[in-house]
Amino acid sequence: MVHTVNVHEAKSTLSKLLERVAAGEHIVIARAGTPVADLVPHRRVDVVFGTAAGELGYDSDTFDEPDAEVADLFEGRR
Repeated sequence: MVHTVNVHEAKSTLSKLLERVAAGEHIVIARAGTPVADLVPHRRVDVVFGTAAGELGYDSDTFDEPDAEVADLFEGRR
């Protein structure tokens, strides 16, 4: 369920609104009846490092070597 509050009410009851959002509710903040912002629960994304190991298309032996095409673009030669 979506609940709409005006800016004044949002400012004066922010802590209570955040509790409701933490419980899963979606709150819309409106100015003169026009929605301007949404308060929604934060979705945490867990990052697992190393899951793309071996999938990147570069050679670690030549990774630091300059690329002639990119150098030409920087120098305005193309």
